[in-house]
Amino acid sequence: MCTDNMPSGSAYKLGDVLTTRSGKTIEVKNTDAEGRLVMSDAMTMANEDNVDAIIDIATLTGAALMALGQLTAPVFGNDQALVDQVTKASAATGEQVWQLPLERKYRAQLDSDIADISNLGGKYAGATTAALFLAEFVGDTPWAHQDIAGTMQSDTDDSWRSKGATGFGARTLIEVARNFRPTR
Repeated sequence: MCTDNMPSGSAYKLGDVLTTRSGKTIEVKNTDAEGRLVMSDAMTMANEDNVDAIIDIATLTGAALMALGQLTAPVFGNDQALVDQVTKASAATGEQVWQLPLERKYRAQLDSDIADISNLGGKYAGATTAALFLAEFVGDTPWAHQDIAGTMQSDTDDSWRSKGATGFGARTLIEVARNFRPTR
C-alpha cells in the first residue's frame, strides 16, 4: 500500500472518524499521519489472506529520525523470532536497524473519545505509538515494522547509499524473503 499527501476539497480533516476495512474506527488527530491509515487496511488485507507474517517498511514518523538519525531505522514487532530475522537480514545487507520496545503502556496515548483509536499519540515516544497503532491491525500474525523516515534519504554519498533517496529497507526485505522461516 502506498499513499502521499494530496489535499483537496474532499480530503479528510481533523476530527473526522474513518471506518477501516476491519471495521475499527479511527479519529483523525493529524492529517499528516496518512500513511498509518492506509497501512491499517493493508494489514487487514494481509490477514484476510492468512499470511505467515507481515513485515512492513514505512516513512512513518519524524520521531524515528529524531531517535536514531539518518543511518539507523527502528524496528518493532510482536514476534521476537520475526524481528530477529529482520535484524539478521539488515546486518547482512548493511541496512542498520535497532530494535525499540513495543511498549504497550503507551497504547493509552492512542485512545479516542469518539472512535476505537486515534491516528496520533501524545508528544512522547512517537515512533512507538505509531507502531502500536499498526499493531492494532495485525492481530496475532507475526509482524515486524521498520520506520524508515530517517533512513529514506541521505545528505551525502555514504557506502552503498548515494545522496538522495536511498531505497532503505528494500535490501532487507529481499534478504528476509530469501531466508524466511515461519515463526508459528
